[in-house]
Amino acid sequence: MRLGKLTDYATVILTEMAREPTRRQSAVELANLTHVAAPTVSKLLRQLAQVGLVEATRGAHGGYRLARRPEKITIAEIVAALEGPIALTTCSDGADSCPIDDHCGVRTNWSRISDAIERALAAVTLADMVAPLSDTEFPLRRFDAPQTRQTAGA
Repeated sequence: MRLGKLTDYATVILTEMAREPTRRQSAVELANLTHVAAPTVSKLLRQLAQVGLVEATRGAHGGYRLARRPEKITIAEIVAALEGPIALTTCSDGADSCPIDDHCGVRTNWSRISDAIERALAAVTLADMVAPLSDTEFPLRRFDAPQTRQTAGA
């Protein structure tokens, strides 16, 4: 599972905005601060304004600012705004479009996994992104594949 580049860029832009959440900033200014191309910044800011994550003001003193305080905007909201519902499989997004849905034995577990990912993303806010935890506070761990069980007589 990998988020799209635009979702990554949106998070970078919003995190930059969260450093001074009440200040209006232009798309060009945000592009310079984040090193994301100005047309991409403009496109993302329009999308984020449509879903209510940023406010847009026109005019000489216009620009963009966060619609809510950084601690009230979660990474889950940003991901959902750009990627759609947080779901690893089509059956866990509630669309009911799977042809084997009536006989599937794993749908419930995929839903549990998707819910866990959504909860993890909802637990991190833009305020957290501005002041991330250190490696000692939240150590990065590499998860190795689990060992396979040996069957009797093997």
